[in-house]
Amino acid sequence: MSERVTYKRLLRQFAAIGPYLREDLCEEGRYRFDCLSVCVSAKPAPDKREFWGWWLVLEQDDHHFRYHYQLGFYDADGVWLDKPVPKKHQAEVERTLNHFYKILVDRLTVLECHLAPAEQVTNELAVTAA
Repeated sequence: MSERVTYKRLLRQFAAIGPYLREDLCEEGRYRFDCLSVCVSAKPAPDKREFWGWWLVLEQDDHHFRYHYQLGFYDADGVWLDKPVPKKHQAEVERTLNHFYKILVDRLTVLECHLAPAEQVTNELAVTAA
């Protein structure tokens, strides 16, 4: 097993994945990611746009990580709400989540870390790297 993966190293690795990391919401052992997958309307100013997407929390115990995520709505105030994604946007939201998950798995594998769903993630909601 390699040396302990430090918080700073993980932040660098996660930031390199793309615009998913919400570093201001992270703390040692707990990392937060999200993705604004589908814009509801391009009419409002960019800082007031709303989106359908997902957020994911990754919790660390040494070289083991557990994730749980939620699909939902990102409102004009920058708050994630647990709302059902409309059927016409589900495929795109799921595509972006699965894309992120594959990159995350690859990144953690290089660091000799393991990723698994948290207990609250049911089999139907488990993400795959497919």
